[in-house]
Order: sequence, then C-alpha cells, then structure tokens
Amino acid sequence: MPIKESELVLNEDGSIYHLHLLPHQIADTIITVGDPERVEKVTKYFDEIEVSVSKREFHTQTGSYKGKRITVISTGIGTDNIDIVFNELDALANIDLKTREVKTALKKLNFIRIGTSGAIQKDIPINSLIATETAIGFDSLLHFYKSETIQDTKIASEVLQQLAMASFKARPYVIKGSKKLLKYFSSFEEIKTGITATNVGFYAPQGRVLRAELQDEHFMQKLSNFKYNKQKITNLEMETSGIYGMSRLLGHRAISLNAILANRITGEFSKNPEEIVNQLITFTLDKIAAF
Repeated sequence: MPIKESELVLNEDGSIYHLHLLPHQIADTIITVGDPERVEKVTKYFDEIEVSVSKREFHTQTGSYKGKRITVISTGIGTDNIDIVFNELDALANIDLKTREVKTALKKLNFIRIGTSGAIQKDIPINSLIATETAIGFDSLLHFYKSETIQDTKIASEVLQQLAMASFKARPYVIKGSKKLLKYFSSFEEIKTGITATNVGFYAPQGRVLRAELQDEHFMQKLSNFKYNKQKITNLEMETSGIYGMSRLLGHRAISLNAILANRITGEFSKNPEEIVNQLITFTLDKIAAF
C-alpha cells in the first residue's frame, strides 16, 4: 500500500519534507550533532564533501573521511526534533519515495551522536567522555509509538519509585543502545560507559533555577542518588533517549557519545569546551573509519 501524501510529505523536487534530502545524499553511517555549526566542525576533517544541504536547524553534509562515506546532520535541540530527523532519514533509506512503498530489503543505518552533556556524579570529571549504555527518557516520545517490547520496564519502574515522580508527569521510559556499537566504542580507554537521562528542557527539567520556581526542587538530587544493580545515572542531556528509541523501533544501530562539559553536583564548567568537543570529534571519526 502506498503511503499517503499527507503522511509522507515530499517537496517539489522529490526530497523529504523537513531535511530537503534525496536518498542518494545520505550515507549508511550518520553522525548526529545538535548544533548546526558543529556540522562543519566535523566535516572540516573530511577528505571531500559531496553534499551540503541546509533547511531550518537541519544542516547536512555528506562526504568521506579516510575512505569512509559519512553523513553529518544537525538535529537541533530535543527529542521532538529527533522524531523528525530519524523518521525522515529512515524514509530515505527504506521507503521508495517514487512509489511511496516500503522497500522489501531494509537497510540498517549506524547512528553516532556527538553531543555535550552534564555529569550528575561528583566522581565524573569535566572534559571526560561517556558512551551511553542505557538511556532514561523523561520526554514521552516513545509512548506515542508501539514500543513496549523494546523498553526496559524493570528499570523504568525503579525510576518511578526512587524519584517519587508526580503522577501528572510523563512516565519515564528506558531504552538501550546498540550492543555492537557500545562494545566497539567502549573498548577504547578514552571512553567510559554510563546511564544517561534525557529530559525535555535545559532549565527546570534539568533542575536549573533562574526566576521560575521548580515543581520538584529535589529532582536533581534524586536523579543523582538513583541506583539500579549498583549502577548510577552518570549524565543528563536532551536527545539520547529519542535517538535510542527511534533507532530500535526502525531497526537501526545507535550510540551516544557525550563530552562532559559540566558537573552539576560540583558546579564546575569546562574551561576549554571547544577543545574537548573537538577531541570527541576526532576520536569518533578515527574510530568510524576503522570500524
């Protein structure tokens, strides 16, 4: 059955609606970054760039690094944008845009997030790198999909109980990244693994107070104190749970690599954030090329 025009929206040139990309313009390995300006901070290391497309916050470049074809795309901030980006990238790979039918042979993409994050444990130093093993989503995105079979309900139940969350808030979901990608990237001494919490905003959802009062002023402390099988939540950001959830739903692999720029418990912030992000970029590119 062809997918209706109202569901799979295309532009006049046949490109996918938000990203303005055509199927041949993306690689099987895709690096996601939040900031559109970070795309060129990654692709400046490429041997060549064959595609450069920008629309809204979605900036895409495809090229090659040490012989490996890679796409780098900015998602903007938040899991709402992840929903758009991952659905449209999957459509480019696995839906025939001319017939509007799902292809019989589905392609499995590799997604690698290069992102920034804040640690919520005292013993995690700023300027360190963390690969997310498990993501806890406070954003509700996955609840709009038939996703129960890919969620870890045991950990989610512990989150609800230990954090004593108000009943009117979205129920947390828990999702794991690709075992294959996690095993590969965590085999290098530069990277530690951890549990990442994803929330829907930068201020109150991450326990920051400017003028508006918090609904739960103890949320950050409860998040830091959470423990499951001797594991603690290591860091907090705004995209990983959506990336892991959409990747699992659509049959792709994903890993989230985080540069720790802040420690929310000690109050520290990196004195050289650009340097640590660049370190993560070059590390990731070299490891992708060798993968």
